[in-house]
Amino acid sequence: MIARMWRGFALPEKADDYVRHLQMSVLPELRQIEGFRGVTLMRQDSAQDVEFIVLTFWESMDAIHKFAGEHAEVAVVAPAAQSLFREYDATVRHFEVVLNAQ
Repeated sequence: MIARMWRGFALPEKADDYVRHLQMSVLPELRQIEGFRGVTLMRQDSAQDVEFIVLTFWESMDAIHKFAGEHAEVAVVAPAAQSLFREYDATVRHFEVVLNAQ
């Protein structure tokens, strides 16, 4: 399994809007892609902004390419989400998941 990591910094007043966007727009789209295995959204609030780290999980790099296209390292940030962030990563990182325990 491959984890795809992306990070963005939202303005505090727009942070909840991003969570809704992920739940209502992005997640239904991801669920339609063969090889998508799940998502984890992490949030850390500060006085200036809200940092989000998004981890999506994929069966393989081939599955990631179905979502991200040929250049899998380029972040996919919908225009509706871009306006919610003060700053966000233009690229993503991919990691092989070697242990996933609860």
